[in-house]
Amino acid sequence: MEAFGLLLHGFAVLLTWKTLVLMMVGLVLGIFVGVLPGLGGPNGVAILLPLTFTMDPTSAIVMLSCIYWGALFGGAITSILFNIPGEAWSVATTFDGYPMAQQGRAAEALTAAFTSSFIGSLVAVLLITFLAPMISSFALKFGPPEFFAVYLLTFCSFVGLGREAKHKTVISMSLGLLLAGIGMDTVSGNLRMTFGSSELLRGINFLVAVIGLFGISEILLTMEERLALRGHAASISLRVVLSVWKDLPKYWVTLLRSSFIGCWLGITPGGAIAASFMGYNLAKRFSKDPESFGKGRIEGVFAPETAAHASGTAALLPMLALGIPGSGTAAILLGGLMVWGLNPGPLLFVEHKDFVWGLIASMYLGNVVGLVLVLTTVPIFASILRVPFAAVAPMIVVSCAIGAYAIQNAMFDIWLMLGFGVVGYVFKKIGIPLAPFTLALVLGNRAEDAFRLSMIGAGGDLTVFWSNGLVGSITTLAIVLLFWPVIDRLLGHLKSRRR
Repeated sequence: MEAFGLLLHGFAVLLTWKTLVLMMVGLVLGIFVGVLPGLGGPNGVAILLPLTFTMDPTSAIVMLSCIYWGALFGGAITSILFNIPGEAWSVATTFDGYPMAQQGRAAEALTAAFTSSFIGSLVAVLLITFLAPMISSFALKFGPPEFFAVYLLTFCSFVGLGREAKHKTVISMSLGLLLAGIGMDTVSGNLRMTFGSSELLRGINFLVAVIGLFGISEILLTMEERLALRGHAASISLRVVLSVWKDLPKYWVTLLRSSFIGCWLGITPGGAIAASFMGYNLAKRFSKDPESFGKGRIEGVFAPETAAHASGTAALLPMLALGIPGSGTAAILLGGLMVWGLNPGPLLFVEHKDFVWGLIASMYLGNVVGLVLVLTTVPIFASILRVPFAAVAPMIVVSCAIGAYAIQNAMFDIWLMLGFGVVGYVFKKIGIPLAPFTLALVLGNRAEDAFRLSMIGAGGDLTVFWSNGLVGSITTLAIVLLFWPVIDRLLGHLKSRRR
């Protein structure tokens, strides 16, 4: 009942002109960056994050989360109309979405994408609403060993459960941890890896790195690929919307299955990309007519969009509850919360209840407003893609530079941003994932501090990480996940021998 009351209070706080305007601005900006190829949710949030520094935390997170929702919605527009995935998780949407547009059913495909996105996000927000109160019940049990065990679980799960090559994930994460150690050691006060530079005394600012890694690197890639944007026109009528909505009950199994897949892979580091492909493949596998997939089947739009959006939204639960970002965007939002003096983790639900429930309320309201907005403004945002990339790219670069400079008013940060842009470009060219690098850069210092404080308290005894049931179970689970590929292979070998 307390949680329900706090949620209602969150809605009351949000229903002001100021917050609603911020929500609309965030959604419009989010759809804009979702429509532009190569930007999308993580990049849009990273580039626009400095705009929120002067706001109070609740207004800032509402605007940023709406940028995220808008980007999720916007990615479907490029996939369906132009066969260009606005995000990596929109690739599966092109399989049937673009053939539908070629058949003159673009409005139907877009309505299906937006509606299923809304349903997936709604299921994930309901999950967050009901699981969040349970988090606060054991919040006060967390000390340095428990926090380190959680960070270890995050790192190990990225290695063990990630779909990228394991050695590349380890390389990416190791480099992130190395860079996170630059600057002043918060435990001993010693300087590390500053090489006599006063600019590095502050360390590598996470936001500067993210703007370069995501924003600048994507500009470089797009310049190289010279994307030619030619697509199909679309305008959504009320008749088409009602027709698609009328057929929704036929696909309730697909929607429910994809929602659960998305929520699971959002809470774990599986991610929206894996969720969208898994949702699509399972829909095709259990269909009575699997051959029709890839030829303009509306179920082929429902399944990946529902799963991807459920995953993208559910990724915020471990970020808020445990300080573990379940996606690249969640990692950026985690960095934003730390900038505003809020420490994501179990204590957030105890010390900042109003903020947490205000954010959850904004998820409900933002998704409803976002659905209405995208259904009414598709032609406008689709026309953005016809603006020459040569005109859009300089504006994005200037926005990135302003954002990087505004963080600490340092010219050095602009050069740092450009350097990380090149690093991000190289990483993407050779297939090294950016998410583990970003995660390690964000959590590296916190994980190190928790480990060293645990060692100081235990006199260097590593068994402190098995000193009670809570920390012991988390640490053991982390080790199991780290070696999960080996364990899974052994289990498969044993099953084949029994046969």
